[in-house]
Amino acid sequence: MTRPITVGLDGSPESMAAADWAAREALRRGLPLRLVHAWEGLPADDEPVTLPELSVPQYWARRILRGAQDQLGERYPQLYISADQLRKPPVPALVEAAMSAELLALGNQGLGGVGGMLAGSVALASVAQVRRPVVLVRAGAEEADEHVPDAAGSASRGTPYREVLVALDLGGTPDPLLEFAFEAARARGALLRALYAWHLPPGHGDGSRRRVELPQREAVWALDSALEPWREKYPTVRVAACADHARPGQAVLSAAREAGLLVVGRRVRRSALGTHTGRITHLAVRHVRCPVAVIAHD
Repeated sequence: MTRPITVGLDGSPESMAAADWAAREALRRGLPLRLVHAWEGLPADDEPVTLPELSVPQYWARRILRGAQDQLGERYPQLYISADQLRKPPVPALVEAAMSAELLALGNQGLGGVGGMLAGSVALASVAQVRRPVVLVRAGAEEADEHVPDAAGSASRGTPYREVLVALDLGGTPDPLLEFAFEAARARGALLRALYAWHLPPGHGDGSRRRVELPQREAVWALDSALEPWREKYPTVRVAACADHARPGQAVLSAAREAGLLVVGRRVRRSALGTHTGRITHLAVRHVRCPVAVIAHD
């Protein structure tokens, strides 16, 4: 069964930017695009509505989906687009929709402004529960932002893609992140930068060059070992392996400034309480400007 690229819409600029990014991603992958809007308590389309407190939400729900479908259909006429109203609370609706999707795209409010429902707390709660990849996109993200500037330094859609950056924690299971990152780089013909940032814990010497050399060699070896099978599986993908002695959060935020897509991990937690996304992923979602793909892993 072909899995679609699915987008959660709420009418906010962030969610529309996510839909536009998802449409391009669907074209890159040769997949259909599915737009969903979730609102608990809405009547069915063929159910008569007599209460004004129901007719207004129903009107806006239809407008959000139809408006997005028309806009994207005009912009990407070769793309198959479907739209569905989900009559459930947003978080469980998105979690269920993601189960049959290749990935779920949502708006990302980050630190700025007041975004829509699916760009704020609902988005973060969904990220913490969805097992499929989730890509968070900021308002204002455009196609040209995925490409390097032209010779004059101007935004362009005709230049090569910016690099795909994957941030790895080699203490976990990196394969799900690497599979997504290699596939994203292959689809774009982009450089894949694999970043493993490590930092000596407090009390572990003075951080002098001699004390750093051995753990640095071990970090390089561990990163190369993790990448080796994926290099063999994707021989056409150019890879830059970076094992940096730096604080992971700072290293990821710095490297992401030149990236077109950042791939980070989320360790699956067995507890149902809280939004467990991890410190680095939380920093990336709040601060990074490019789209951020969050990959669940054990």
